[in-house]
Amino acid sequence: MENKQHIIDRFVSYVTVDTESDPNSETTPSTKKQWDLANQLVEELKQIGMEDVTIDENAYIMATLPSNVSHDVPTIGFVSHFDTSPDFTGANVKPQIVHNYDGGDIVLNKEENIILSPNYFDDLLQYKGQTLITTDGTTLLGADDKAGICEIVSAMEYLIQHPEIKHGKIRIGFTPDEEIGRGAHKFDVAKFAADWAYTMDGSQIGELEYENFNAAGVKLIFKGKSVHPGYAKGKMINSMLLANKFISKLPSKEVPEKTTGYEGFFHVNDIHGSIEETEVHMIIRDHSMKKFKKRKKLIREMVNKFNKKYAEKFGDKIVECEIKDQYYNMKEKVEPVMHIVDIAEQAMKELNIKPIIKPIRGGTDGSQLSYMGLPCPNIFAGGHNFHGKYEYVPVESIMKATQVIVKIAEITAKR
Repeated sequence: MENKQHIIDRFVSYVTVDTESDPNSETTPSTKKQWDLANQLVEELKQIGMEDVTIDENAYIMATLPSNVSHDVPTIGFVSHFDTSPDFTGANVKPQIVHNYDGGDIVLNKEENIILSPNYFDDLLQYKGQTLITTDGTTLLGADDKAGICEIVSAMEYLIQHPEIKHGKIRIGFTPDEEIGRGAHKFDVAKFAADWAYTMDGSQIGELEYENFNAAGVKLIFKGKSVHPGYAKGKMINSMLLANKFISKLPSKEVPEKTTGYEGFFHVNDIHGSIEETEVHMIIRDHSMKKFKKRKKLIREMVNKFNKKYAEKFGDKIVECEIKDQYYNMKEKVEPVMHIVDIAEQAMKELNIKPIIKPIRGGTDGSQLSYMGLPCPNIFAGGHNFHGKYEYVPVESIMKATQVIVKIAEITAKR
């Protein structure tokens, strides 16, 4: 398989380019700097021998590896995103290579005493003896999802260099802005023209996912009345305290930090305001469509109760509510074509990787693409602790994911 150093060099060449996306931008890509890596990738795909390499005005990259068999084989695709999360800085990433990890603490940053410890992140222990790539404690790493891109490019290069491995037509796609929920928004499914695809965007080795949350965003605006605090009795309405009262009435155990598996939640992720007006942003997540609808209904009922209660005193709606659906559970679109999950599972088993089939507690480009007509389960890319300074990826996991892509292509051509 691919030379280990070659994989490390390729991955490092991607993560050292800052591609942080921006949710407040209206453009696609949302940041100009995403073009830097996009253009670099286009050149690299041409260099390794990919055909039909295209990049459109929104920085969506597509390329083809033609079939090398004479019989009909479904066209499969592999998709990853090149932006990194705005949750933590992706500027000046200085990856550190830890060879032959000994199972102990890894000092990421001596000056600031930032330590990646298996006492806290016990997943580390399953990678003892392997080569880890970490941050220097001041940025995220960007394995989400530059590990996925590295795997797809490396697998395509390997297949080009080994024509004895038989495969059908393969399409690959790299997208901007996945981290801000827009990765699939301008993805041209018709142009991609694959029967199905896989996003290489999961976490630990073995992950295989075809279920994800149904998701909605909620914006609440609480109104208040500002009066001099010395003479405010019976007159002042403090919108910040109103917002606080509303939040306190949400189910206290249905929050991200107290849920797992198939359990859904309400998550307040932004609050800012003054006496006169407070804005609260929250997200609603649930795997079950029935429970998802119930959660949205609860918010609307709470809003109506508040408005009724304060109608006389305030004389108008005291809280305004906007709920927008963001994405849906791809299970509905993948289950009718379950053989695409079976192929990925078989590929892992043939490579002695134990498949971990579980629901995604989030969403991927794949969930939106599935609803756009391209069924698209998600496969591990190998990284851990995404979106922060403790992010790391074992090189062996990148290499294994690369092998999974090759094996999926091989199995699909034999079926």
